[in-house]
Amino acid sequence: MKILVTGGAGFIGTHTCVELLQSGYEVVVADNFSNSKPAALRRVSEITGKEFPIYEVDIKDQKSLSPIFSEQKIDAVIHFAGLKAVGESVAFPLRYYQNNVTGMISLCEVMDRFNVKKLVFSSSATVYGLSESVPFCENDPLQATNPYGQTKLICERILQDLFVSDHNWRIALLRYFNPVGAHSSGLIGEDPNGTPNNLFPYMSQVAVGKLKELSVFGNDYETHDGTGIRDYIHVVDLACGHIKALERILDQAGVHTYNLGTGKGYSVLEMIGAFEHATGRAIPFKFVNRRSGDIAISYADPTKAKSELKWSAEKGIDEMCNDSWRWQVMNPNGFEDVM
Repeated sequence: MKILVTGGAGFIGTHTCVELLQSGYEVVVADNFSNSKPAALRRVSEITGKEFPIYEVDIKDQKSLSPIFSEQKIDAVIHFAGLKAVGESVAFPLRYYQNNVTGMISLCEVMDRFNVKKLVFSSSATVYGLSESVPFCENDPLQATNPYGQTKLICERILQDLFVSDHNWRIALLRYFNPVGAHSSGLIGEDPNGTPNNLFPYMSQVAVGKLKELSVFGNDYETHDGTGIRDYIHVVDLACGHIKALERILDQAGVHTYNLGTGKGYSVLEMIGAFEHATGRAIPFKFVNRRSGDIAISYADPTKAKSELKWSAEKGIDEMCNDSWRWQVMNPNGFEDVM
C-alpha cells in the first residue's frame, strides 16, 4: 500500500515516514521545504534502508500536485503540510489561512479527482481553545482562539462536510497535544528555523550553549508550581498513532476524531528539571509575562484512541528528554550540516 505524506520532511512527518516504512508501507513524500530540509529525508532512508519518491511541490498548486497521483498509485494520504506557530499566525493570519485552509482544499480536490478518499489529517489540541475543563475529550466544545487553531478547526469542519457530501471518504482527525523527543538513533529530530517556538528545542539550545536562557511564560497560574501544565507526547508514539489511525480508516468509513496525548500533564518547571537530569546541565531560565491565550492546564483524555485504535503512548518523560538531547548533541546545527 502506497501512502502520500504531505509535509513529510518535517518533524512529525519524518518520524511518521520511518514508522510507515518499517511497517511495510510504501511512502511518497510531498514537501515544499519552506520549514524543512531535504537532508531530513535522506536520514529517513538511512534509518530504514529504504528509498522513496520525493516531490518538491506546494500543495496549493494543483498543477504540480496532480502528477504525484498520476505517476504514483496512491492509496491514502497523511496530511501534515502547513504552518504551525501560534504567535506567527497572530502576526500573519492571511498567510496561515492561505496555507492551511486553501492548501487542504486544494489537496482534497486533487484527491477527489483521482478517487483517493482516505485521509489522515494533522489537527491540534488548540481546537479546544481556552477551556479549563481537563482532560480534553473529543466531544468537548470547540473554540479556537488564534488563527492557527482556527485553521485547524475550519479544516476539521470542511472534512466533516466533505464526508456528508460523499460517504466514500474515510477520514481520521488527529488532535495532537505537545510533540517532543526525537528518534532514538539521533538522526532525525526537531529542527526549527531561527529561534525555537517550542519548549524542548529551546531548552536543548540553551543546554548546548546556542541560547543564553529560557523564558518561562508565567509563574502565577493556578497549578502546583505556578507554571503551565501540558501533555507532552514523544514524537515516535505520535507517529505510531498515525499508523493506527490509517489502519482504522482502511477498515471503516466515516470521520473519526482522536486525541493523541499521554493523558498526563507536566509543568514547565518539571520539564526543566527532567531535562537537567537527562543532560547533566543547568538550564538557566527567567520568568516573563504570560502569553495571550495560554491556559493553565491542558492534557488529553486518550481513552477513545486506546479503545478504538488500540494505541496508547508508551514513552515516558525520561525518553523524551534523553532522545531530544541525543539529537541536539549529534546535530548542534540541525540538518544544516548534513550533506
